[in-house]
Amino acid sequence: MSTAPAMVAGVDSSTQSCKIVVCELESGQIVRTARAAHPDGTEVSAEAWLSAFQEATADPGLLEGVQALAVGGQQHGMVTLDESGDLVRDALLWNDNRSAPDAVDLIADLGGPQAWADPVGTVPVASMTVAKIRWLARCEPDNAARTTGVVLPHDWLTWQIGGRSFEPVTDRGDASGTCYFDASANAYRRDLIELGIGHDLTVPRVAAPHEIVGTTPNGVALAPGTGDNMAAGLGLGLSHGMGAVSLGTSGTVFTLSGEQTHDGSGVVAGFADATGGFLPLVCTLNGARNLVATASMLGMTLDEFSAAAMSAPAGSGDVTFLPYLEGERTPPLPNARGQLVGLTLSNMTPANIARATIEGVLWSLAYGLQTLREQTGEISGITLTGGAAQSAAVRAIAPAVFGLPIASTEPFESVAIGAAKQAAWALTGSMPDWPVPYVSKQEPTAEDVAASQELNARYESVLQTHFLRAAE
Repeated sequence: MSTAPAMVAGVDSSTQSCKIVVCELESGQIVRTARAAHPDGTEVSAEAWLSAFQEATADPGLLEGVQALAVGGQQHGMVTLDESGDLVRDALLWNDNRSAPDAVDLIADLGGPQAWADPVGTVPVASMTVAKIRWLARCEPDNAARTTGVVLPHDWLTWQIGGRSFEPVTDRGDASGTCYFDASANAYRRDLIELGIGHDLTVPRVAAPHEIVGTTPNGVALAPGTGDNMAAGLGLGLSHGMGAVSLGTSGTVFTLSGEQTHDGSGVVAGFADATGGFLPLVCTLNGARNLVATASMLGMTLDEFSAAAMSAPAGSGDVTFLPYLEGERTPPLPNARGQLVGLTLSNMTPANIARATIEGVLWSLAYGLQTLREQTGEISGITLTGGAAQSAAVRAIAPAVFGLPIASTEPFESVAIGAAKQAAWALTGSMPDWPVPYVSKQEPTAEDVAASQELNARYESVLQTHFLRAAE
């Protein structure tokens, strides 16, 4: 009589939706999936995340045979709790920028950017939880006074899935995105919490990476979960000396490190990873929407845009596109706007503009990668993933921007799969070695390396001339 294979589940509770994958424990093969939408907006009730999870798991067969589950969640969001553990107000999400002036004030209050980078690895920006609790204290003092605890989105959802049968827990990875957790010492900085909101807070216990923190009412073991970028690192099987470039609505570049980074420039966030190490990361705001906007401006479908870009030469005939259509986080240029530079009668063609858009978006990530290298050491290859990485033109052009070997993945739920890997690790005590679904692997040619050197020098010159010097 055959025995059904053991199963584990991973949840990606992202800004847009709740996605669930159920995987075979041994092979990592996905056997079932489900999804439910989250409401739009940058301020939503945390209850919506639980409702989406319940909707996605309404079919009793979805979690049949699942022995362990973990949640990967959007980072940084502020979930406020009163003394009874009930919600004080709707959560402010990572992409809610109303706390930008509070981040500036906090930096000044502590004595400058390096005074933050030294203890917690990261300089506050509007995304970070510490800036959001300062906003709460400044703009909603009554709610701030009622707030006795703050948890992160994945912490809250894990707690609810467990029926609130244990105290809220988090992990080092997600905690490191608050700007009040010292991941090197594995300890909260109570002084920074008080600097943010004006009083101490109850914060989640930081669990071991592979700990069973509780069970669901149905007896499924719960791992601690982690932040979405940390879960993606697990799902991608990221190794030391390799970088991951994720190109979606925004862009991220990250790598593994044995030591925390402390970049006072604010470009590199010194996050922890989900295994006990570190995950230094650079985040950009301008990703796939630049490609969509340029295709629309040119009157092309995305397929036509891709074909046009691939018909242009490397370097786009010296057309330079700075992709700051929505301002930018890295480098910190919140009020910047995009620019096309170097247009002439001969190079102002749809094909050159299409390719320059892709080169510009990829260059902004290569700019982040170079800063990562300065902080962490050599990065010898890249895993390219995310929705925009499915574009044939993006994959074809990437080697001539990065000048490195590029392994591109198929579309897959790296965050949810990373959470499922954590669940398997907690269940068995061993991290599983599941395959990554690559669609292509490319070695850069000598022409690619030369093109990347020319393009990066040109873009950095334009950045300095048109943006950084103007901002001084």
